[in-house]
Amino acid sequence: MSRAEMDTLGWDACDVILITGDAYIDHPSFGMALVGRLLEAQGFRVGIISQPDWHSADAFRALGKPRLYFGVTAGNMDSMVNRYTADRKIRSDDAYTANAEPNKRPDRAVTVYAQRAREAYADVPVIIGSIEASLRRIAHYDYWSDKVRRSVLPDSKADLLIFGNAERALVDLTHRLAAGEDIKDIKNLRGTAFMVPQGWLPGADWAVHNSTRVDVPGKVDVHPNPYAMAPEDKQACATDNAATAPEVVKPIVIMTREERAALAKEQHHKTVVRLPSYETVKADPVMYAHTSRVFHLESNPGNARALVQGHGERDVWINPPPLPLQMDEMDGVYDMNYARAPHPSYGNARIPAWEMIRFSINIMRGCFGGCTFCSITEHEGRIIQSRSEPSILREIEHVRDKTKGFTGTISDLGGPTANMYRLACKDKKIEETCRRLSCVYPSICVNLGTDHSKLISLYRKARAIPGVKKILIGSGLRYDLAVRSPEYVKELVTHHVGGLLKIAPEHTEPNVLNKMMKPGIGAYDEFKAMFEKYSLEAGKKQYLIPYFIAAHPGATDEDMLNLALWLKKNNFRLDQVQAFMPTPMAMATTMYHSRKNPLHKVTADSEVVETARSGKVRKAHKAFLRYYDPENWPILRETLQRMGRADLIGNGERHLIPAWTAGEENLKAAPEGKRAMPTLAPGAKPRSAPGQGPAAAPRGAGRGPAAASAAGARGGQRANALTGSLTARATVETKVRASILDTIKVKPKAAPAKAGGAKPARGGRK
Repeated sequence: MSRAEMDTLGWDACDVILITGDAYIDHPSFGMALVGRLLEAQGFRVGIISQPDWHSADAFRALGKPRLYFGVTAGNMDSMVNRYTADRKIRSDDAYTANAEPNKRPDRAVTVYAQRAREAYADVPVIIGSIEASLRRIAHYDYWSDKVRRSVLPDSKADLLIFGNAERALVDLTHRLAAGEDIKDIKNLRGTAFMVPQGWLPGADWAVHNSTRVDVPGKVDVHPNPYAMAPEDKQACATDNAATAPEVVKPIVIMTREERAALAKEQHHKTVVRLPSYETVKADPVMYAHTSRVFHLESNPGNARALVQGHGERDVWINPPPLPLQMDEMDGVYDMNYARAPHPSYGNARIPAWEMIRFSINIMRGCFGGCTFCSITEHEGRIIQSRSEPSILREIEHVRDKTKGFTGTISDLGGPTANMYRLACKDKKIEETCRRLSCVYPSICVNLGTDHSKLISLYRKARAIPGVKKILIGSGLRYDLAVRSPEYVKELVTHHVGGLLKIAPEHTEPNVLNKMMKPGIGAYDEFKAMFEKYSLEAGKKQYLIPYFIAAHPGATDEDMLNLALWLKKNNFRLDQVQAFMPTPMAMATTMYHSRKNPLHKVTADSEVVETARSGKVRKAHKAFLRYYDPENWPILRETLQRMGRADLIGNGERHLIPAWTAGEENLKAAPEGKRAMPTLAPGAKPRSAPGQGPAAAPRGAGRGPAAASAAGARGGQRANALTGSLTARATVETKVRASILDTIKVKPKAAPAKAGGAKPARGGRK
């Protein structure tokens, strides 16, 4: 990271210099450390420039001129997601920076860093990668500027873009450059994209499949009447083999089935799909949705074809995705000699992202769930890449022996999902030809192996390691898969839940879940029943923490209301809630921008997806998730009245929010236990005494067992009234559950100070 370190190592120059928007932490969970150690293991000298000052090129000359290339990344996160909230507000901190200091990276960091690296040394190749580059490899909708932007390649002026998990392409590329090959001649690496002249093809034997328009019915000609006595048209019957032309002899070739299949496969792999151009998708949302659908259908490494998209007078050429790493290759990547700590130059600075993962182990990559709002599919792919048991167990021992502060608890043993370890298609040939967007939606594929026995074995061996007291599962759980293995759920609940387990139903309404490609809420109910059963058998009081998304494409006001009623019925009071953030290239982002559904065939007349776009509607949808918060009552009252659901406004148990219109600031500001008497709206009658009912309960407090039994004693009238307020929900439970927050100590909020009659300042959750 410095010239002094280079001098200590005896280096006159680096072969490769990596530029990153994150603090440098030498741990395999951080991309720059993994790439740096990988290239080091190949014999290359690697320098890392972390979070350089991008206002000039000086910081990019700190380690001198690299012999081979600059490798540029924004870091583990997209720089725009890192810097801005879903409401486009700048975040107050950065988890990947020392002491969480904000503003240490620019917007669209890949583009800015690449331009500065080019300015520093104009003749050095610039290679861009990471999730930010992956998600911007074609023309994409940019939420923060609310427009369709070009591929990051022409904007960054980079020579090559490596997308996805880049180990194979990176090693091959570096060795070829070291051997003297010109970067402009390296165009045959999977998982790479680059600029080419318009119409360029790798060879004369390549074909182009034109997908620059949506499928529409063509002209239907009138069928000729077979009984009509029409005169013979001799000119139309003439052939090329006329008397004046030489005879053409075409021999008949007889091929076996295997030969025909091989020929078809070769032709398939030498076909490029031409997408609508940047200029077209920028001007036409329908064509944007069509492009998104075609792009995602060409994402399986086993059958994906190359893609090309016009950008002005040049094309962006995208090779097929990289082939997944085999288990021994994954082991090699994670078994390298990591220091497992931040670089010493940071001293005792606190880096939140490091503190979060320092005692966690990554056991796999990829996700075949295909959730439309998630970027894992576009970056890591759908095929699961898993490490071996010995490799994982060795890393646990390294954490025990090398990581300072280890007290015996492994905080997570997972990855993008907790329970997809070593799950795969039962037939490799089927996997290579499959074009499904998800292996688990609309139902779990019959060809998908769902055996959790290897994961159960890993859990048991891991917790048997001397010095390991507890292994928790912090990654998100795919519960519709977990219920296929009751033994796994029992193992998880009995040994690996620290009181709370997070899962992500995301919503309750079928209309929204279909747009997310998520299972119905019934799968959650099934898992919850198993979770409670095995918790009871283990003698443990444990709770599920569900995650939900507000303002997702397809979600209407009624959908969000039904979700809020479900939360109230189940006595969930969500503290942290998430509003949908359209990230580049995700299918849900396509729905947000185009109002079309790319999960199905896209035409001008195809399904329209209504989406909450205005700030006020998004705020209302988010407020439904925190219906109990007095800050949200004014906008919820307005929304409910507009929806014609004023019957849910009142101070009774069957109401969603109270009818108070004055004194709410006093209610929020008064100390816990000394709530001010709310003022009712004119003519309104209180349904219950102040302080009773969930609407008037202190924030963060749940209804304990006493309250639950009291509610049950008062009969089913209230529950029936609440059930009746749901639309078309015949299977709604009426059982009152204890709050998940009963066992959590909540620190009371201090009363915000008022100045000159101004409203209290709102707490800033990013």
